[in-house]
Order: sequence, then C-alpha cells, then structure tokens
Amino acid sequence: MTFSLVARCAETGMFGMVISSSSPAVAARCAHARAGVGAVASQNVTDPALGPQVLDLMAGGMSAAEAVAEVTHRAPFIDYRQILAVDAQGGTAVHSGARALGIWTSAQGVDCASGGNLLANDGVPAAMVAGFEGSDGPLGDRLIAALRAGLAAGGEAGPVHSAGLLMVDRMPWPVADLRCDWTEDCPIEAVAKAWEIYAPQMAAYVQRALDPRAAPSYGVPGDA
Repeated sequence: MTFSLVARCAETGMFGMVISSSSPAVAARCAHARAGVGAVASQNVTDPALGPQVLDLMAGGMSAAEAVAEVTHRAPFIDYRQILAVDAQGGTAVHSGARALGIWTSAQGVDCASGGNLLANDGVPAAMVAGFEGSDGPLGDRLIAALRAGLAAGGEAGPVHSAGLLMVDRMPWPVADLRCDWTEDCPIEAVAKAWEIYAPQMAAYVQRALDPRAAPSYGVPGDA
C-alpha cells in the first residue's frame, strides 16, 4: 500500500523522507526523522513504534544496519513489517518481512533507501533511488523528484490518496512536515505544491523560532 524513500543530504547533514499510499494519512504513521541521527520509514501493516526505536538505537551509536537488525530481532510480528533507515554516515538498511503485501521490494543508493509494498511493479523503489540520485538542489527538491519518479514508474498497484514529506536539520523539531492526508486527486502533486510554497519561507520560520527579533515578516494579518 506504500512506496517511500529515506535520505541524507551529504552537503548539509539534513535528513528527510517522502512517502505515498492508497491509505489515508500515511505520513502520520510511517514517517520518522531525528536531527543528527537519521530518517526511518516504518510501513506495511504499520507499527509506528518501530521508527522511534530505530532512531533511538542509531542515536546511541548503532549504524542503520545494526539498528534495523536489532529491532527486527526483538519486535513482535516483524514478518508483517517493512523498515527503511538511513544514518548519519549515509549508511542504509532495509527490512521487508515475508508477509509484506503484494509485490514488495526495495533499493538502496548513495545516502538513500527506498521500499514499497502492493507495488504496481518491482521497479518502483529503484526508480525512486534513481530519481533522488539524479537530481540536485535542496533536499526537499530531491525528495519530491524521488516521489514523482516512483509514481511515474507505476507507484502502487491502485490509486494513491495520501503523501508526505518530512525533513529535519539541526533543531529538535522538523523544519518541514508537509502532508496531504486524503485526496481523490494526486496527493504527491499536492505535497509538491506545498513544498514549492513553503521552501522559500522555511529558513524564516526557523529564524522565528531561534530569534524572532530578526525574523522577516510575510505581510499576513497578525504577522510579527
């Protein structure tokens, strides 16, 4: 029901992930990232607790591969789960349980990993990795390129209805958490449009949090 990609920006150290699904509000359950640590997708009959568990282990010094191996060793019903992770060194790991739904597969690249289930074909994750690796610019642009590439390669076996983009930088909160939780149109393009609008303002919202005295105004009613 899902295709996703987790990634690290080698230039900035930022982490991010993108995801889309036929299910509602997929990013609310499946998207996890922590500044300085990594990004994780926990999907396919989702257990949202697995993402934070992997991040905690990576924060404690484990690599993505070690953390995913530890969580899959101890978590119940792991045959139903799919986990993707990228760590602070750009290392990646993927677990796909034997009970993952439909056509399921994964792909790993430079600073990124992709996976999916109930896919239209087994080439979707590789297309997402190629879309990320073949793009440049800000991390958000590259994540959107990967998500669009996954859809262009076939995406899910059925129509997708929700999507999300999550990014972290140096602060303990997400610098971007953009979602389309349900639409009959294309949720990926809805998130892409949200990113297009938000990207030029993202640094200003960070500045507002760190020191509002130096934060710019956007001229909206009640703006600082």
